[in-house]
Amino acid sequence: MSKSFYSSIDKEVENIRNDGLFKEERHISSPQSTEIDLIDGSKVLNFCANDYLGLANNADIKNAATKALQSDGFGMASVRFICGTNNLHQQLEKKLSNFLGYEDCILYVAAFDANGGLFEPLFHAEDAIISDALNHASIIDGIRLSKAMRFRYAHSNMQELEECLIKANDQGARHKVIVSDGVFSMDGSYAKLDQIVKLAKQYDALIMLDDCHATGFVGKNGKGTAEYFGLEGEVDLLTGTLGKALGGASGGFTCAKSNVVQLLKQRSRPYLFSNALPPAIVSATLKALEIVESDSARRERIVKNTEYFRSEMKSLGYNVIGDEHPITPVMLGDAKLAQEMSKKLLAKGLYAIGFFYPVVPQGQARIRLQITSEHKQEELDKAVTIFEEVGKELGVI
Repeated sequence: MSKSFYSSIDKEVENIRNDGLFKEERHISSPQSTEIDLIDGSKVLNFCANDYLGLANNADIKNAATKALQSDGFGMASVRFICGTNNLHQQLEKKLSNFLGYEDCILYVAAFDANGGLFEPLFHAEDAIISDALNHASIIDGIRLSKAMRFRYAHSNMQELEECLIKANDQGARHKVIVSDGVFSMDGSYAKLDQIVKLAKQYDALIMLDDCHATGFVGKNGKGTAEYFGLEGEVDLLTGTLGKALGGASGGFTCAKSNVVQLLKQRSRPYLFSNALPPAIVSATLKALEIVESDSARRERIVKNTEYFRSEMKSLGYNVIGDEHPITPVMLGDAKLAQEMSKKLLAKGLYAIGFFYPVVPQGQARIRLQITSEHKQEELDKAVTIFEEVGKELGVI
């Protein structure tokens, strides 16, 4: 046992605490909803879950999971290519690809794995990956595993993106892929997909999009960022999650042309070396997709709720950034202030988390709120009132 190792770990954790960057976990004792129970018995409004369509505790989805648990068991106890593939996996891959407009789909146990296992099999030393500076950590880690040339452009800066494409051509890149979040999870802003598509066509590049914060609820039919921009069919590689709007459990996927999916199933390491998704999650997600396709009212409510809440928060004087997306970041700057505000909000009955470095850049701490289709008018109004009280107490507004 190395005492110096554990001593250095203690020091690093202490430094994180001293810098005001230590992330505390709060424990809840109820299913996800717009109002949740904490372990101390208190009830609080929940404004920080990814449960955009309110399906995490949906009765039909729970019934679908329960039936699969009884008919197909708790787990597959195998990776997919040995004996871990059943008919539910194939049904979900087909349903996802059909819903999102692709030839084929591959499932992963997490969206982090979908991004982590995408680049290394597809892009090699003679290729170029061109990535937005604010892309999700899973994209960054996935790119690191590839031997391809790497270029990074400032967040949503199309001039820099074009400069990267030119540099990639100058360096003889065989294939080029532009990589971006569809919706940037910390900012609630959309990628400039219309401009990205234009540049991709001009410079013969592929487009990869992570649509975790869009699948199921963004766009007229919930098909995500491409539908939102009217650019369906223009994204070559699409990754997404089953763990947000589609029931909130776990699981991820990549949609692409069939030959790309075939290669990923042969070479993508997170797919090859991870157990298959449990049947209960797969069955529940199939039911979630049925709801998404049949119930447009949820999407209409989330748009209405988002517009109202963002407008009310801005009218209080808060610096609310991003586009008209349910992710609503309230910018504060200082990490300790973000943590203090989060604690005061909770004390008044509002569960909202502060985000700070390394999750966001230094000096850009914030409270990130997430609106759902199921937030009632009185809950939105109560949250606004609490923010007004706390903001005045702290001198933020």
